[in-house]
Amino acid sequence: MAKARGTVRPIRFLGDPGLRTACDPVRTFDAALDRLIDDMFASMYAAEGAGLAANQIGTALRVFVYDCADDRGRRHVGHVVNPTLELADGDLLTEPEGCLSVPRLRFPTPRFAHAVVSGVDRRGKTVRVEGTGYFARCLQHECGHLDGGVYIDTLSGDARRDAMRAIRAARA
Repeated sequence: MAKARGTVRPIRFLGDPGLRTACDPVRTFDAALDRLIDDMFASMYAAEGAGLAANQIGTALRVFVYDCADDRGRRHVGHVVNPTLELADGDLLTEPEGCLSVPRLRFPTPRFAHAVVSGVDRRGKTVRVEGTGYFARCLQHECGHLDGGVYIDTLSGDARRDAMRAIRAARA
């Protein structure tokens, strides 16, 4: 993983109410937003993650960062401010997924093979990010965080019961 400028902040874990609250839109594009994005990259790399939403480090703003590969092995690095998941389509793939806020656990999670996110960058310039494979999974995962969700919310039936059991056991 790369090293980023910025300060490493502690990751919030499942059970923290900030993870279950929808984030507010960014309205001010200034040095504080630059610091937040730099801190998010530093925190993500320190935790060896592929993506990180602002509420995972205790800031309730609609921002996420990412550094992950797509299904062709191409690396994507960037950030999106005020993202909207515009499209999630293609095959529904159930693959192991993890989360920095649910450490050391991975569960088979259904996600679409293709995703498109629109938003702006740290300067307010429009961005559109399109991903396939693991990168599409990352985009869907991070947008879910900003809406107050955690990836285990997408699980159902036996998979959800198994995940909840594993999470309770990990806390004990």
